Amino acid sequence: MKKNKIKKILVANRGEIAIRVFTTAKKMGIKTVAVYSTADRNAPHVRFADEAVLIGNAPSNESYLRGDKIIEVAKKLHVDAIHPGYGFLSENADFANKVKENGIIFIGPDEKAIQTMGDKLEAKDAVSHYDIPMVPGVDRAVEDVEEAVKIAKQVGFPILIKAAAGGGGKGMRVVEKEEAVKEQMQRAISEAKAAFGNGAVFIEKYVQSPRHVEIQVLADKHGNVIHLFERECSVQRRHQKVVEEAPSAVLTLGIREAMGKAAVNVAKACDYVGAGTVEFLLDADKNFYFLEMNTRLQVEHPVTEFITGLDLVAQQIKIAEGEKLSIKQDDLQINGHAVELRVYAEDPLDNFAPSIGKLSTYQVPKGENIRVDNGFEEGMEVPIYYDPMLAKLITFGKNRTEAIRKMIEAIDKYKIEGVKTTLPFGKFVCKHPSFVSGNFNTHFVKDYYTTEAIDDFYKPEAKIAATIALKMYLDEKRKLKLGTNSIKPAVKVPFVK
Repeated sequence: MKKNKIKKILVANRGEIAIRVFTTAKKMGIKTVAVYSTADRNAPHVRFADEAVLIGNAPSNESYLRGDKIIEVAKKLHVDAIHPGYGFLSENADFANKVKENGIIFIGPDEKAIQTMGDKLEAKDAVSHYDIPMVPGVDRAVEDVEEAVKIAKQVGFPILIKAAAGGGGKGMRVVEKEEAVKEQMQRAISEAKAAFGNGAVFIEKYVQSPRHVEIQVLADKHGNVIHLFERECSVQRRHQKVVEEAPSAVLTLGIREAMGKAAVNVAKACDYVGAGTVEFLLDADKNFYFLEMNTRLQVEHPVTEFITGLDLVAQQIKIAEGEKLSIKQDDLQINGHAVELRVYAEDPLDNFAPSIGKLSTYQVPKGENIRVDNGFEEGMEVPIYYDPMLAKLITFGKNRTEAIRKMIEAIDKYKIEGVKTTLPFGKFVCKHPSFVSGNFNTHFVKDYYTTEAIDDFYKPEAKIAATIALKMYLDEKRKLKLGTNSIKPAVKVPFVK
């Protein structure tokens, strides 16, 4: 049996992703270390690890973003490697470099790849030597409004003004008319400076009605790079994903192969090592364009694990240990279909506003082909300091129809009270004709999740709940009249707007 070079891993993260990494590490016989803030003192990831250390107060800039403290803990506990998860410090080039400088393995790419792909302009320049389709536009920062107007006329309206160091929809503006360019540029620059400390923006053609399709890649330290097929991530709110699936419902074999080859070339362009994701836009004519590369493990990686049978965290660890990839591109094939719903503590009936409170009821679904990557438990408070994702619900089927049906079944089994969640939105998506047919794009929420559609969707459920409550009330009233029982406390009926 091979001995691990990595004997102890610290996960510089929290919640479900920390537990996800710990689970694989323990299977590999690797000891685990958790870090936590005062808000997470009693969180499941703290108890799940072999060791746990408090690193600061609740705000992330006093805890999970304190790379210096995390490295200090790692050295004190003789940690061999740090896994960053996603978010927080996962795409921080300085942190990756300091981890390495302190003699600790960073489970991810080196600082050069993180920095190159973290800046959209640098990324465009890096991949320009390969035959990779790019959205028409300019690959340099634009500051002058007159120049911006000139570029917009060349590529044609509508245009997209994007922050070079951006992500998550920040510093991004769609402009449809010339007279709006100045105002929207100023807003994009201001927002980019506030969010990323970098006000550089660039301009490209706005791809209307696009689909968001990404390719998972693995690259080792010996120059081997493979792709693990695609994920469809087009159901989004505020430019952030909510429902993902693998494979995409619309990719042909030819497009899949071309996108896979392009993704591999993007990874080669920055000497990438580890697990990464190359994102593309797919237009209505199925032309695809390079968007960006995420230099970390993605939230939606479980759908890829389902259809390939690979443990991506285990692959990350083996690559970090210096092993060659044990699989070749020809060894891989797509098996079945998987769907993922991000279970956020948000109110989908109130424009996905954050919903903070205590989880008075929290019961996750169980069953064959149902997976829940979870970071919460009943009785916990949902903290206001971090991303509001509670868990990821993933289902698998031998085909897309079966996977969607299994997701609806799993949503019905998932019981959460105390906060609003995206569970009902997930059910809305899985039952919507557009999603079921595969004919949808990144405007799904804007086009279909309207007030009228919500009312039509929720009214039948509200009617069923009211009917059940009325029947129970009449039964109790009848029993009282007959003297067979006393009236019990009123039945709680779910309120539906």
